Amino acid sequence: MSEDFYDVLGVSRDASEEEIKKAYRKKAAEHHPDVSDDDDAEERFKKIQKAKEVLTTRISAAQYDQLVIPLHRGDKRGGDGRGGSGGARSLRGSAARAGAGGFETSSTVLRRRRWSRAFRGGRDDRPRQGRDLRTGLTIDLEDAFEGATKEVTLTRPTACDTCDGAGHPPDADVQTCPQCNGRGQVQQVQQTPLGRVQQTSTCPRCEGEGELYSEDCSDCGGDGVVREEATLSVEIPPGIRSGQSLRMEREGAPGENGGPNGDLLIEVDVDIGDRYERDGDDLRVSEAISFPQAVFGDTVEVETVDGTVEMDVPAGTQSGETFRLEGKGMPRLRRRGRGDLYVQVGVVIPDSLNEEQREALEAFAEAGGEDIDVGGGFFERLKSSF
Repeated sequence: MSEDFYDVLGVSRDASEEEIKKAYRKKAAEHHPDVSDDDDAEERFKKIQKAKEVLTTRISAAQYDQLVIPLHRGDKRGGDGRGGSGGARSLRGSAARAGAGGFETSSTVLRRRRWSRAFRGGRDDRPRQGRDLRTGLTIDLEDAFEGATKEVTLTRPTACDTCDGAGHPPDADVQTCPQCNGRGQVQQVQQTPLGRVQQTSTCPRCEGEGELYSEDCSDCGGDGVVREEATLSVEIPPGIRSGQSLRMEREGAPGENGGPNGDLLIEVDVDIGDRYERDGDDLRVSEAISFPQAVFGDTVEVETVDGTVEMDVPAGTQSGETFRLEGKGMPRLRRRGRGDLYVQVGVVIPDSLNEEQREALEAFAEAGGEDIDVGGGFFERLKSSF
């Protein structure tokens, strides 16, 4: 162990648990890799987390002083002068003596008992991160194009404020579970045709806790967790696509044994509407042009997600032809540049003509050697050609 955890957090060795947590929050905010530019920020942040876990969750400060601090002072034998393993045995003995002498608090004895159970192969008291939660969010194409701040509301489990996640009032009496003797596990031996089989399972009486309490928390019923409705603000980055997820760290279910919360994963669905089709960062749209525009060429206006642009239609354009407007598609997610907009033109044939238009088209057909059927055959052939 290369560093003194008290020095890592910058607290004295007689600091209270609340002082340790306060120092941890300050150090974590200062050295988080997303905030600090130091090359060793990530490693430093991990040491800060480790220091907080050890000093507030796994063992008490007194245990840490007895087992580890002597090593920082140069005593390689451990706290009792008989080596590291002797220190562990002495620790369990001192916990028994504390009950008779009465000089330790109940919380210290409880943490000692949990630490010794870890040595004996009992239940795992290590901090564990809570599970990740998932929810969905629907946005429109404009929000996906520009980026936006949206609110998402969900009902999620959270640590009970009344009991601080313990499941029982702070003044509840605690006793070692008589069924598992504080191990949190029970063993059963069964006789089978293959011989005696020993099975280990979670203690049904204490549910693996190793302790029994005189009363449960009135708000959470002993679970340590309640469900609450939470409304969170989430940043939508430009260019996001349907099916992609946004991660909100530490907004998931609460951890166990003092571990951190899980994360919240928000799956995004982009409603692109009826006008566009989306293919990755590219968009596709259909645009109508008239017969004279297709024949003679023209400049037409095309509406894009962020405004109207002009597009040149060359003479002789065929219905169904596609033109590419470079950089007029969707932003590339967390990259520079934009996709393209593909415009497929369709020539619109009028359902009815005035006399002047009819005469002009008849003359056009005759000039091309067409045998005109004034009753509509020419127009039917014209429509079917597109």
